[in-house]
Amino acid sequence: MSRPVRVFWNWLRFRPILHGGVLLGVVWAASWVGLEVAVTFTPLPQGLDKSVQVSPLINDRSGYPLRLQRVADEKFFQPVSLHECGPVFIQATLAAEDKRFWHHNGVDWLGFARVFKEIIWHRRVMSGGSTITQQLIKNSETPRRPRNVCTKIIEVLQAIKLERNWGKERILEAYLNRIDYGNLCRGAGTAAMFYFDKPLEDLSPAEAALLSGLPNAPTRLNPRRHLVKAQERQHKVLRRMAKNGWLTVAQLNRALQEPVVLHKTGRAFSAAHFVDLVQQQRTVTANVRSTLDDSLNRVVQEILEQQLQRLDDKHVSNGSVVIIENQTGNVLALVGSRDYFDRESGQVNGALAPRSAGSAFKPFTYLLALENGMTAATVLADVAVDFPTATGVFSPVNYDRRFRGPVSLRNALANSLNIPAVKVLDQIGGATVLHRSLHRLGLSTLNRSADHYGLGLTIGNSEARLLELANAYATLARLGEYRPLRFLQSDPSGLERVFRSGPTWLIADILSDNSARSASFGWGPPLSFPFRVACKTGTSSNFRDNWAFGFTPEFTIGVWVGNFDGTPMQKVSGVSGAAPVMHSIMLHMHQRFGTTWYERPENIKVAAIDPLSGLRRPGGKTEWFLDGSIPPMETTKTRDGNGRVYLRREFAMWWKGPQNHLRAKTLLSESAPDVVRVISPQPGTVVYLDPDLPATSRQLPLRVNSDSVSWQSQTLKCLNTSMGFMAQLKPGRHELIAMVEGHRLCTWVKVVEE
Repeated sequence: MSRPVRVFWNWLRFRPILHGGVLLGVVWAASWVGLEVAVTFTPLPQGLDKSVQVSPLINDRSGYPLRLQRVADEKFFQPVSLHECGPVFIQATLAAEDKRFWHHNGVDWLGFARVFKEIIWHRRVMSGGSTITQQLIKNSETPRRPRNVCTKIIEVLQAIKLERNWGKERILEAYLNRIDYGNLCRGAGTAAMFYFDKPLEDLSPAEAALLSGLPNAPTRLNPRRHLVKAQERQHKVLRRMAKNGWLTVAQLNRALQEPVVLHKTGRAFSAAHFVDLVQQQRTVTANVRSTLDDSLNRVVQEILEQQLQRLDDKHVSNGSVVIIENQTGNVLALVGSRDYFDRESGQVNGALAPRSAGSAFKPFTYLLALENGMTAATVLADVAVDFPTATGVFSPVNYDRRFRGPVSLRNALANSLNIPAVKVLDQIGGATVLHRSLHRLGLSTLNRSADHYGLGLTIGNSEARLLELANAYATLARLGEYRPLRFLQSDPSGLERVFRSGPTWLIADILSDNSARSASFGWGPPLSFPFRVACKTGTSSNFRDNWAFGFTPEFTIGVWVGNFDGTPMQKVSGVSGAAPVMHSIMLHMHQRFGTTWYERPENIKVAAIDPLSGLRRPGGKTEWFLDGSIPPMETTKTRDGNGRVYLRREFAMWWKGPQNHLRAKTLLSESAPDVVRVISPQPGTVVYLDPDLPATSRQLPLRVNSDSVSWQSQTLKCLNTSMGFMAQLKPGRHELIAMVEGHRLCTWVKVVEE
């Protein structure tokens, strides 16, 4: 057979095959063109371009999450970038959902073939087979399509188009941030914090496998309700990871045996009262860092709880603590109650609740006095005194019902004496002066006029909030500079000088003087430290409120202890109630952060002073003075021939009375008046107590300007004690009669028990 004939014969022989190949090529080309046209003209879901509502996260100062804030009815969501997910969690996700993710074009055709077979055989979809890209498409549909063959085809086309437009990494990141992990958690990052309290990149293989398996059925596999089912899914994912070569046999066995340890509280919920306050006072729409130190806040909560447990038998149920960083005004810790989750009153924020101020205002009264020319050595008269008011006679008494006669301003403040504080306020201009200064310090509770409070303002006849009062003490710690409190690191920081630095330094020195306060508070804790700390306590009438404040140049600590329902404690004062909490916290602050003390300002000078005369004297007690305020030397008129100090006329009745413990060292400069009269109490006296320290008795001194006297009352028991006559107090209006050398002197008092 010739060559042309053979060629023709072979052409005739293989023509069907050639025709079939050509036909197949044409069909393939047409299919490819049809697929490209379909992909091109198939729109992507609009939901892909819709940003997911982020739940603002309030963090502590170091970035530790305090609380995730839910927006409207949306799920909780905090986005993460792909590199923040970590390789282990990504591998677990791919093992659970799409092991060939990095190699397909949006559709896993092997998996799709299996699904297609099920559709032909069962006439419905029996299993998933959807790639991560397809799941992202499905998750972005608005509204959702019915689950049928047509929908599946559309999702395939959209998945191919999305892969071309976005790329693998963007798709995977979007998927991990949009998928539902149950318990209102949207996105893997949110779920990792909810279930394990750690970021994705810190998850172990076992934790990653458990988490990555949840999107398959978030409700049915909820590990908080169906742990066994969740673990079955977890083990399946782990074995897939090993099969894919992502886990060794040893790693697989270790992961299979690792117990599931879920985060106890789930979603971050620390420093609850502080976060509540931030949400009330700030509009938080994005992630923010606060000023709070969460680890410190936890320590403070524990210290408060320990002290309250010690006071349980004293009818003490609650307390609050605030710590301020003085240099910035940052609130480092804020504990509002003993237990935020207590059903009765746990969510009451004691740091904001107005409570009776007790003696907490006294340092500001004395600071104003120093600015008005008094010195720490100024001699004050701690003697009975009456102040007429519009509602009656105001007769302040000290916590122990005793009168000390001449006391220096330093000792009067250090020992928290009431009478000198009231007298000083009266001398420097009355309640208006103190009222104005407290307003400048940010106290919002003084919403009545200064006349309403009167001189009693300095010993606590008004209310204050712990948070605001702590910042007022922080102003003392800054030597007179006021800063507004900061709760977020983005808050502005202002500075305003309210007091002169020199007088404020003197107040800080007095409040840190263990020797000066030892007469009332002793030498030991809770107001004594192995380092310098300025301290002040306060107790409201009838032991309803305890206060303790302590500061160094670095930190100010404020503590309140009491009952939210206002019922009185069982004789628990600021020293025994709030001060131990402040003491323990200050020791912790010193050990953790370190504390210092102030350098002596250049305008502070030293001189030797006699404590009874208040004048300079060789060999006297060392005292600090503002430059230009050092008192003169004693003169021959200061003492008599026996060295006794002459006292002013206002000391006359005290000097002649039984409480005079300085008779050998003092002498009256002129004789006491001869007219027999009642010294105390004056008619109409309203008696209320300010027990800054535990009272030795509920007694009121009874005095006339005569040694020969007897007292009687139909409603009160009158006792003749070593300290003189005393009336045993009880609530009500009481008449008292003094019999002096045949004279009948009458007076009356009103006793109010708050």
